[in-house]
Amino acid sequence: MPYKITDACVACGACVDACPVEAIKEGDPTYEIDPDVCIDCGSCVDACPSEAIEEA
Repeated sequence: MPYKITDACVACGACVDACPVEAIKEGDPTYEIDPDVCIDCGSCVDACPSEAIEEA
């Protein structure tokens, strides 16, 4: 199951650097995960300092 970024996102970009398949892009106002590209690895969850990423 792909992940999603919640409103708790502070747009720090840590998840972008952690994603091995570049599924995360800058959105407005927070980052967004493309569910078609996400491989459900959880790297972004571990990298997020605000715990803003959860399973979709």
